[in-house]
Amino acid sequence: MSNSLAKQVILITGASTGIGAALAELLAQRYSGISLVLAARSLEKLDAIAERCRKAGADVLTVSIDISQTDAAIALAQKALQHFGRVDALINNAGYGQMGALELISPEFAERQFAVNVLGPLALTRTLIPAMREQGQGRIINISSLGGRLAFPLGGLYSASKFAIEGLSDTLRMELSPFNIRVSVVEPGPVRTPFLDVIKQGVEQSAPDAQKTPYRAAYEKLERLEQQLDRQAWTSEQVAEVVVKALCDRHPRPRYIAATGGNILIFLMTKVLPTWIVDVFWKRFYGVDLVAKEWQSRGN
Repeated sequence: MSNSLAKQVILITGASTGIGAALAELLAQRYSGISLVLAARSLEKLDAIAERCRKAGADVLTVSIDISQTDAAIALAQKALQHFGRVDALINNAGYGQMGALELISPEFAERQFAVNVLGPLALTRTLIPAMREQGQGRIINISSLGGRLAFPLGGLYSASKFAIEGLSDTLRMELSPFNIRVSVVEPGPVRTPFLDVIKQGVEQSAPDAQKTPYRAAYEKLERLEQQLDRQAWTSEQVAEVVVKALCDRHPRPRYIAATGGNILIFLMTKVLPTWIVDVFWKRFYGVDLVAKEWQSRGN
């Protein structure tokens, strides 16, 4: 792929808000003649983004889709190919976070987490690979998270889904290299998007009686962490710039970290500090130490 994205066809999932919307507008404004396939559940929100992209000069196809439905993901790829004749780059951005103690999350919530964050993107990717191979090039960028490299309390299900995306990306990067299809992962930290609101709603749905569980203190700490994380958060536009770099780099890196101090954090947590110290840090950060004190005070 040329290091210029002009005249390219780029498919972005989760394009109605947050990183996906910011990326769509950035590409439309920066690259004359670009074609965009924008997919998300809310067609109304998509149309608003698409209108701004068209005003900037982009050719835009919008598709309403629930990415958790693999048949819908396959149909999305087919619509894009039928409409534009090719897809040069796929940005698997759609996803959400399910926070909560693993013990309390029902099988239904676990299944949807993996359907949205892993199985849908995989179906979409698989459907586009033959077309990319035939056209002689392609880029696949999977939006993961620092949580795809580091697991932490109350984030186990989300991290597991992002760990899966990381593993799939590593495999695809090697398997598709003979066909000039390049695969990269972008790993944001906290981002100022509706993502945190979705997390809060998910906690309320999956554990409505969290205050009555042994994890009460950790759930209370989780509510207070929002302000702390927001101070460290990047904007969607900042993350979108990292995605554009991954798209344009002639020799793309396997991973791009989109978080202040993210490289240092990953290095310390995975290469330097012993596991028990990492565990202590995360347990204090997410209030598991408070759970232990409360439990012990009951004489357990």
